[in-house]
Parts: sequence; structure tokens; C-alpha cells
Amino acid sequence: MQEGTFSIPGTVPETGWRKGDVFAANCPTRLLLDRIGDKWSVLVLLLLSEQPGRFNELRRRIAGVSQKMLSQTLRMLERDGLVTRSVVATKPVGVTYAITPMGGELIDALRTLMMWSEQRIGAVLAAQRAFDAREPGAV
Repeated sequence: MQEGTFSIPGTVPETGWRKGDVFAANCPTRLLLDRIGDKWSVLVLLLLSEQPGRFNELRRRIAGVSQKMLSQTLRMLERDGLVTRSVVATKPVGVTYAITPMGGELIDALRTLMMWSEQRIGAVLAAQRAFDAREPGAV
């Protein structure tokens, strides 16, 4: 492996890719972290990890997401290779979204983050209440 490259356990290293500076605004790795750290992306990927879904099914399951935001999120996840879009020749034409193998690799990390969030939400809420009590109107 070249100096400046990195490998993720269980994956084949990409050739010629050099590790970037995730603190730089235009770093490709940072741009990917921004995408997978987006709340809509996380929710879409978690849903699609359960089973493929159609646009309106996803929209019904993800409370608060607008049609425009869901469409943009799915498009970017498809562009990044994390989701596939399949057109089904029905009347009306149906479109099904599914997670790709690369997207599936990401799911374990997302589930770990979700479980941590569920386990720690009580402590976070307590910290927020304590903060708000000592600094009213700070939020």
C-alpha cells in the first residue's frame, strides 16, 4: 500500500487514492462524510437496508421529509453508489430503490450510531436541561 493511503478492514484498497484532509472544505472524504452524516441519508439508508422500497413508501415512513428533499437525497445516494434506482415497467411506471453492497457496508456503522443515540438520549436530554437551566434563552 502506498504512503498516504488507507484500508478499511474487509475491503479491497482502491489503487491510487491518497488520504485527504477531512478538515478541508473540498476534501472528497469530507464531502462523503457530510452526505452520510445527513439525517435524511441516514434514515433512507436504514430503511432500505430492511428492504427495497418505492418513493412514496419511503416518504410515508420518514416523517417530516419533503418530496423535494427525499428526491434530492435519493439522487445523491444513487450518485455516490450507495443506492440503486430501478424502473419497473408498470402503469403507472414504478421506481424501486435498493441499497447497494457498498451502502450495505455502511449500515453496520449507522446501526451502531443509532443504538448509541437510543442508549444515550436520556443523558443528552438531561445535559440539555441542565444547560438550559443555567443559561436561559441560550438555544
